[in-house]
Amino acid sequence: MPKKSNILIVDDDTDIRNVLRLLLQERYEVSEAADGAGAVEYLRGHPDTDLVILDVMMPGMSGYETCDALRGFSNAPVLFLTAKSAQADRISAYSSGGDDFLSKPFSQEELLAKVGSLLRRYKEYQGKPEAALAIEDLEVDFGSRSVTSAGKPVLLTDTEYAILEYMLRNRGKTVTAQELYEAVWKERFLPGSGNTVMVHVLNLRRKIEANPSSPKIIRTVWGKGYQID
Repeated sequence: MPKKSNILIVDDDTDIRNVLRLLLQERYEVSEAADGAGAVEYLRGHPDTDLVILDVMMPGMSGYETCDALRGFSNAPVLFLTAKSAQADRISAYSSGGDDFLSKPFSQEELLAKVGSLLRRYKEYQGKPEAALAIEDLEVDFGSRSVTSAGKPVLLTDTEYAILEYMLRNRGKTVTAQELYEAVWKERFLPGSGNTVMVHVLNLRRKIEANPSSPKIIRTVWGKGYQID
């Protein structure tokens, strides 16, 4: 029997944690943390965690602050779970290193679909055949999923890495926001999906470009999409 994926639920509300555990425990191994500090401690001790479901509004460290701290040492995908649903909140979630966003209240079907999509993408890109590419000062090893810039390691989130790898494998081709979203997120492109892609590309550029405001690696092809030459 295949090993179950490990999911960490982070929420200060015991009832929410219990509900999430009940919805997920049949398919996944589930652990819990009641706050951001506990999540950071758990991830440091369990680097094989496959997914983090993270509440935004928590005492002490907020979900955004927690995600930012996790991104210092982990690229496990993060699914934000929150009562907020405004576009600005989504951008804050993605800017802090989150991979996806689920608004409360949510259905079991929606939760399982989001979790399944993130886990499939995470495992898919971990299992790509070994190969490496270099462009400018950037080097990407698809086998180890390691990225270096000017010889220094670059820690990317799972989503950022997936975007970069997809574009490198389509080098020379203009990739539309819709194509990128559906290839990476494995979901149907919706009216707000273009903003999601844009924020993640901006975050990626900040990490791999010498001058993010004048990118040489990931170029914007105005009115069409993005391209790596």
